[in-house]
Amino acid sequence: MASTALKQDNFEKTIGDGGIVLADFWAAWCTPCRSFAPVFERASEKHPDIVFGKIDTEAETALAAAARITSIPTLMAFRDGVLVFSQPGALPAATLEQIIQSVRDLDMDQIRAAQAERNQPTAG
Repeated sequence: MASTALKQDNFEKTIGDGGIVLADFWAAWCTPCRSFAPVFERASEKHPDIVFGKIDTEAETALAAAARITSIPTLMAFRDGVLVFSQPGALPAATLEQIIQSVRDLDMDQIRAAQAERNQPTAG
């Protein structure tokens, strides 16, 4: 499966549909982005059950701002609608594979419980 263009109008739905979504925030003028692009594409072909989305930060400035992107490329991983990883910088293929496996291995019940605990109002 090739990567999908994520835009303001389909980002939330894509993330919210569940499963794993890897989002690559990039720009055409960015040399590290161009070097990471083939790594991202090869991974998308190797993992057809994952959505590999690309966000052009020049065309989707509001989306990049909402995601607080300050450096590109930035890779974000979502699982079941929850942001579970975010890191700027071009990644080598082996590191991307490790991230994918780590996201697959997450205990989402534990993640949601920890998230709910953080969102509890504190007494005092």
